[in-house]
Amino acid sequence: MLNGFLVLSKPRGFTSHDAVAKLRGILKMRRIGHAGTLDPMAEGVLVMLLGTATRASEMASGEEKEYEAALRLGIVTDTQDITGTVQSTRPVTAGRDEVLRAALGFAGCTMQVPPMYSAVQVNGVRLYDLARQGVEIERRSRAVCISRIELLPPRPGDGKNDYRLRVCCSKGAYIRTLCHDIGQALGCGACMTELVRTRSGSFLLSDAVGFDDVERAAGEGTVGRLVRPTDGLFAQYPALTVNAEGERRALNGAHLCARHFLCGSVPPQDELCRVYAPDGSFLLLGQSRPLERGGLAVFCRKYFTVKEDRA
Repeated sequence: MLNGFLVLSKPRGFTSHDAVAKLRGILKMRRIGHAGTLDPMAEGVLVMLLGTATRASEMASGEEKEYEAALRLGIVTDTQDITGTVQSTRPVTAGRDEVLRAALGFAGCTMQVPPMYSAVQVNGVRLYDLARQGVEIERRSRAVCISRIELLPPRPGDGKNDYRLRVCCSKGAYIRTLCHDIGQALGCGACMTELVRTRSGSFLLSDAVGFDDVERAAGEGTVGRLVRPTDGLFAQYPALTVNAEGERRALNGAHLCARHFLCGSVPPQDELCRVYAPDGSFLLLGQSRPLERGGLAVFCRKYFTVKEDRA
C-alpha cells in the first residue's frame, strides 16, 4: 500500500469524491482521501492522501489557498455560480475601477455567510441537500480571512461585464460567495463563471499531476515516484529526532521529554513539530504541552507510522 500524498490537478466536472473514486480505481487501493474540497465546476490543486496519510485530512485542509476566479456582473443565480438557475438580471453601470474598489473592500478578516449549495452541515444535514429540496434556511456567518485580492487582466473572449480575480484566502472561504458579495456591493449582482485553485498551502498547480500521469505511472510500475512523503504536509513545522528510548515511548503512546530528543530540548508551548525515529522515518506530528508536575513535553497529535511494521 502506498503511503503519502499526490498533488493532483483536478479537472472540471469532478467532485472531490469523484477524484477519490478515480484514484482508487487506478491505484487499486481503498485508503484514499483528500485535503480541502473543490466544487465540481472548479479545477486545480487537490491534495490526495494515500494510506496512513489519510490521518492528516483535517490538519492538511487548513492551509491557505490561492485561486483565480472569473465573475460576471449583472446575473444572480441560486448557486452563486454560472451553473445555477438565474434568479435575476440587472443593468451594469460599474467599470473596472468600481469593481476593484468593491473587491478590495472584502480584503482582510471578514464575516461570510456560506451559500446554500455547500457542504456545510446544519443539525447533521448538508446545506446542498436542503437546497436541492428547495429549502433555504438561515445560515450563521463565519470568519474568513482574505489576505490578498487583485484584479487580473481580461482574456480574449471575456465580455464587458466579465472580470478576473486572484484571491488568497483561509480555509472555509467560498470564492463564489465572494463574487456574489462583490456584485451585491456594486448593486448589480454577480456570479462566478470559472474557478481554478492555483495553490494549496505550498503546493502549486504547476507541480500537480493529472489522472493520465498517475494512470501511466501505475501501468509502468513507477507511481511511487509521484507520491510525496507524508511529512511533506507539515514542512512548516520544526523536525525533531528521538533516540531509541524516545522511539519506544512514542510507539507506546507516551509523551516525550527533552532527554528523549537528540537535540536535548522541546519546542515552546503549543508549538507543533515533526518527530522522526533514529533511522529517519517519520513517526508522528507532536505538540508541546505542559506536564502536570511542571516543564514541557511533546504529546502526539497524530501518528503516521504503522507500529506493527516497526515491531
